[in-house]
Amino acid sequence: MAHTKSGGTTKNVRDSQPKFLGVKLFAGQIAQPGSILVRQRGNRILPGKNVRRGRDDTLYSAIHGIVKFSTKRKTNFDGKNKTLPLISVRQI
Repeated sequence: MAHTKSGGTTKNVRDSQPKFLGVKLFAGQIAQPGSILVRQRGNRILPGKNVRRGRDDTLYSAIHGIVKFSTKRKTNFDGKNKTLPLISVRQI
């Protein structure tokens, strides 16, 4: 018979690495071609003029310019209107 009690097992020791999502360049800042503007999962912020969308929904600048945020009204499939943020780059 064992004289020391069993330590037991734990189930909550795993953790995932941080993904560092969010806005990387804000309104009024200068963007170079290819610089990342927003890292996101899904289309939370829509790409506007001179902004392209990557495979993982990352938004990046296509030209050298100034970052600008605005909003866009979009109609859902059920007919309801939704206002979504839009990011674009204005050439300087």
